[in-house]
Amino acid sequence: MTIERSATATVTIDETAVQTLREQFLGLVITPDDQGYDDNRAVYNAMIDKRPAIIAQCANVADVIASVNFAREQGLLLAVRGGGHNGAGLGTVDNGLVIDLSPLNGVRVDPQNRTARVEGGARLGDLHHATHAFGLATPSGIISNTGVGGITLGGGLGYLTRKLGLAIDNLLEADVVLADGSFVTASESQHSDLFWALRGGGGNFGVVTSFLFRLHPIDTVYAGPMLWPLERSADVLRWYRDFIVQAPDDLYGFFAFLTVPPAPPFPEELHNKKMCGIVWCYTGDQPEQSFAPIRDQFGAPALDWVGPIPHPALQSMFDPLYPPGEQWYWKADFVKEIPDEAVDIHIKYGAELPTWQSTMHLYPIDGVAGRVPKDATAWNYRDAKWGMVIAGISPDPADNARMIDWARSYWQELHPYSAGGAYVNMMMDASDEGHERVRASYGDNFERLRKIKRTYDPDNLFRVNQNIPPAE
Repeated sequence: MTIERSATATVTIDETAVQTLREQFLGLVITPDDQGYDDNRAVYNAMIDKRPAIIAQCANVADVIASVNFAREQGLLLAVRGGGHNGAGLGTVDNGLVIDLSPLNGVRVDPQNRTARVEGGARLGDLHHATHAFGLATPSGIISNTGVGGITLGGGLGYLTRKLGLAIDNLLEADVVLADGSFVTASESQHSDLFWALRGGGGNFGVVTSFLFRLHPIDTVYAGPMLWPLERSADVLRWYRDFIVQAPDDLYGFFAFLTVPPAPPFPEELHNKKMCGIVWCYTGDQPEQSFAPIRDQFGAPALDWVGPIPHPALQSMFDPLYPPGEQWYWKADFVKEIPDEAVDIHIKYGAELPTWQSTMHLYPIDGVAGRVPKDATAWNYRDAKWGMVIAGISPDPADNARMIDWARSYWQELHPYSAGGAYVNMMMDASDEGHERVRASYGDNFERLRKIKRTYDPDNLFRVNQNIPPAE
């Protein structure tokens, strides 16, 4: 099998080696000639259309080790796919090998010790379903088909961030296959440097085959969206920016610009209207009292779906609006403050959403997450108040040009008011972002990450990611 590495280089894969890999594999080794290849190479973002030479669907850790060794020995570009949700498509690669962890999706809850052992291919829906049976939860995400591995390694924002921290703040240990094919467990007590790097450093250091998370007694929350007319968005955003940073940790809410979906259960009179909204999540014991002043702030909201809801139902509430297979283009920044000049820019572009699925979200990352020392994990922006993402989304590739133009223009005008870097899970790849964006996103932690990279992946085998090159 001969594949193009670039316009000027090719790599020849020994067919005998491929056959040997198949024979020692418990999972599936899928190549372009195999039935189901196109279905198995697809990722969440349909804007990403890559053709791997081999997709290794791993059934166990032994398969992962064999795949890593094969990619290294054959000189193949290597990508690791957990949920396949990455907006930049960093879970796949042209002409290389994809380690597909999707068969490794088990979750084992220990209710006595309040922990969950989660395999590397599990999705948030798998995790929240398993933990909810015991009245427990761990913070991470707002869409249930997001992969646990990808979101965790990048940090892990979610509805419980202000109350319980990021996903990485609740990670106790991780099992990792390294670039040399060896297997280690990283925690505070063993391979502590690797454990530090995994908590925010993305997929740069190895293949995480399982995570051990701390769980918390979270069952039913008081949560859901409130929407206001677009003409009130300046007032709502100015109020929100001051209110949420002073709110108790029990209260979370992300601000959004959106177009009301033209379908039930949304009221027909709101269909296709551009609006602003806040999606709330409250874990305290006085929901009605806490929300009474919010509901009275601007008069009755145009839509108020805030009420008691099981935690997994909140986590999957927006899944139908964003199914796999749509076109996605993301731009992101960390934000420390939102001055009036930034509010004006938000209002301008919030009124110009290019498609009904396109949106902008401001996710709070203060509270408990903001009180963790910035050098405690690889996540550098503990002093930021929000993680902002601008997303152009549509099922139609014909919309891509105007979605991309809108997102880039929006971001370029707002970037001077940012903290400098961005949440790596919400960035496009280096060809779009530039390598300096990765450095900016890790800030003071970048050089330490490079040294750890040199220890665990000196040849940069794991480079199909927001890459941290090994120190020289």
